[in-house]
Amino acid sequence: MPEESNISDDLVLTPSCEVSEEWFDRVVVVSATGTVDMLTSPKLEEGIAAALSKKPTALVVNFTDVEFLASAGMSVLIAAHQLATPSVAFAVVADGPVTGRPLKLVGIADIVDVFKTLDDALAKLAA
Repeated sequence: MPEESNISDDLVLTPSCEVSEEWFDRVVVVSATGTVDMLTSPKLEEGIAAALSKKPTALVVNFTDVEFLASAGMSVLIAAHQLATPSVAFAVVADGPVTGRPLKLVGIADIVDVFKTLDDALAKLAA
């Protein structure tokens, strides 16, 4: 008699994170969507490094569509800030309890410019 399989035992849920790059003149926006944690943060780190290699005047990391932000994702922000500055302006778009609040609680918002919207960040960096 064949053994019954429980589909839920066979599924491995892997967090999903997509990273994209968009340019506004010489300002690059690296946007993440989904989950930014220890499994997916390397993808964000690679996206940031690729964008910085193209010599932008400013880098914005956009977390508008991030559903979960873990400490590994915040570590990527700190490393990117250290890598980019002072030659490249650096900012983050994060708002609300999922992204903005953790950045404030751990003190990242004290060392990195954090904006509520992408438009706000672009307006500041283009000035």
